Amino acid sequence: MEARVAAISDGTASECIWLVEHPPLYTAGTSTKAADLTDPDRFDVFPTKRGGQYTYHGPGQRVAYVMLDVSARGRDVRCFVRQLEAWIIATLARFNVTGEIRDGRVGVWVHRPEKAPTAEGNTAEDKIAAIGIRLRKWISFHGISINLEPDLTHFDGIVPCGITEHGVTSLVDLGLPVTMDDLDIALRDSFTEIFGEMPVLHG
Repeated sequence: MEARVAAISDGTASECIWLVEHPPLYTAGTSTKAADLTDPDRFDVFPTKRGGQYTYHGPGQRVAYVMLDVSARGRDVRCFVRQLEAWIIATLARFNVTGEIRDGRVGVWVHRPEKAPTAEGNTAEDKIAAIGIRLRKWISFHGISINLEPDLTHFDGIVPCGITEHGVTSLVDLGLPVTMDDLDIALRDSFTEIFGEMPVLHG
């Protein structure tokens, strides 16, 4: 990924998105806290250069590594992150799932009114998608992940993104019989709505 980012930066390669599915593992962002790795022997832990804290990747989760030229897209990092959020939300909407963002919480969330309210009496919310990026010479890398049907117990070995008061969900956990092919088609179609023309896509 870093080699591709360097090639995009020097003009020898085009923008690219990789759609991948990892074996079970934890990744550590640049803001991790040791206490948030609650089961360090469960899966391999990979330090990364993306922002954020601990997250889980594994089978049943679509990871999209996004290598785009943010310089050509306005040089506005906050706007770029909002576009990534909008991409996820538009993708989920194709399955009639309402994804939302929250101040102070990275990622995309869904209401779970069928669950018990929070300690503050608010409607329960679960995280369905994560975002973690880094820029080098205005080229983005790392990206997003959407939970299709991962083993949700695998998130128990970490405090996902440092957030303890909310859970994690997936499209299948929400009762939707979505396949990875369905999700990939939705990602492709929604990308063009938010960003315009789709770059080179692998996966």
